[in-house]
Amino acid sequence: MIKTQIGLGLAAIGRPEYINIRTDNSIDKSEDAFKKNALSVLNEAYKLGVRYFDTAPSYGKGEAFLQEWNDVNNHYDAVLGTKWGYTYVANWKLGFDGKHEVKDHAVEKLEEQWDVSKQLLPRLKYYQVHSATFESGILENEAVLNQLYQIKKETGLHIGITTSGANQKEVIKAAIEVKVNDDELFDSFQVTYNVFDQSSFSILGDVLKQGKCVIIKEALANGRIFRNEKFQQYNKVYNILEALSKKYEVGVDAIALRFIMDNLQPTYVLSGASNKTHLKQNLKALNFNFTLEELKLLKTLKQAPESYWKERSSLNWN
Repeated sequence: MIKTQIGLGLAAIGRPEYINIRTDNSIDKSEDAFKKNALSVLNEAYKLGVRYFDTAPSYGKGEAFLQEWNDVNNHYDAVLGTKWGYTYVANWKLGFDGKHEVKDHAVEKLEEQWDVSKQLLPRLKYYQVHSATFESGILENEAVLNQLYQIKKETGLHIGITTSGANQKEVIKAAIEVKVNDDELFDSFQVTYNVFDQSSFSILGDVLKQGKCVIIKEALANGRIFRNEKFQQYNKVYNILEALSKKYEVGVDAIALRFIMDNLQPTYVLSGASNKTHLKQNLKALNFNFTLEELKLLKTLKQAPESYWKERSSLNWN
């Protein structure tokens, strides 16, 4: 069995604001500073053994930063993934009042964004529908599905979806059944899964058994795994995570990542590190394994997905 690898997601290093309860107002949020930091983190990640790098057009300059890094280095073993379906509209305005990204699953948006994203070839291996939902109609849009199928046939890319929301497992189940010319279209699934939302465990296990790729995002639950006075309801969770953190001499972030790796064993789990220090802390998850008793304990921390996503929707962009 292939062991889970830690990949790097660029959401937090490609744009100046992101959904996270932990804020840092001391950093330089200029575009030049972010570019310098992003390239530095990408270089450090590769040096430390990270090989999968995940971005999207809606991650501010994330795709452009990854493109520049890829062009300069051209690492033969780097594996890149990107998405289509969201457009970043905050234009680097701090405290932007409104939606930072706009969703559009029309075939015209696919064609527009693919025309840019395909420049990541041949290192690009994963091309994903950004936040597939029943509401967007993406799984029934024949024009879009046919275009994705054409891209898959022409490039050999893994075509995937990413999911969010309380009904992730239902969306995944429906996506597995999508076929074009009797061929299964989607073979990659990027899903939110962590100690709080474990609702997709069973369906993701089935996906992995079918030989498809599973990429886990939001492993740190947008920072909610870290003790915070605003979330007193998680004091029991914090106590458990911090006790394990002390035992294994790693941060709580590594505990959260290791839980996913040991319990689900996905293809990749993404670090959302915004700097080299956080990245190094995340990668300490590779240095230990939980006992069966500890895994059983961590499984008890799950909550109803409806509660998890209701709370997430209330979080601010920082």
